[in-house]
Amino acid sequence: MTTEFSTSDLDHLFDALVTRMEAERDALCRLDGVIGDADHGVAMLQGMSAARDAVRATNGTLQDKLNAAAKGFLNAVGASSGPLYATGFMRAAKAAGPRQAMPRKDTPLLIAAMAEGIAHRGKAMPGQKTMLDAWAPAAEAAGGDGPLTDRLDRVAAAARKGAEATAGMVASLGRAARLGERSLGHPDPGAVSAAMIVEEMARAFRG
Repeated sequence: MTTEFSTSDLDHLFDALVTRMEAERDALCRLDGVIGDADHGVAMLQGMSAARDAVRATNGTLQDKLNAAAKGFLNAVGASSGPLYATGFMRAAKAAGPRQAMPRKDTPLLIAAMAEGIAHRGKAMPGQKTMLDAWAPAAEAAGGDGPLTDRLDRVAAAARKGAEATAGMVASLGRAARLGERSLGHPDPGAVSAAMIVEEMARAFRG
């Protein structure tokens, strides 16, 4: 395993994100059909595909490529997840900086930066049954110490646990909030897809 995460590694990460969203599209749409508009899987696949194409078309630094991903995702997805992920990618771009590679040991900071951007843009807090319920615990775990592989394992596990926990929450933000108590017992699709994204990021950062 190389000790650095490069622009080429970032290209491969976005390939993996598209592959994951392709595989999970229908399952995410079924989840969304219970408490939303049944299109979350389609939107995430469209967004990640556009982000990947933008990243691949950009010859530049990690910062340049992540900013391109932000623009690509936003242009492809008009729903709430568009601005949220665009802001997340822009925060990650700032954290990555204008360089061709960064130390792998610092890559968990990109997950924390994305979570910060999503929280800021969405004005959400953990416990409101949103994607932040996966991103926030992942970000907290990203700040831990120890070997990189252990840290990334904790990050991915925290995101999955956070997404699963949304089944026990009543939505108080976003479209699902209109269902009130009827949203109880169903995991939030945005949190579920967020956990998948965190998993793919963690896998890529390991090398």
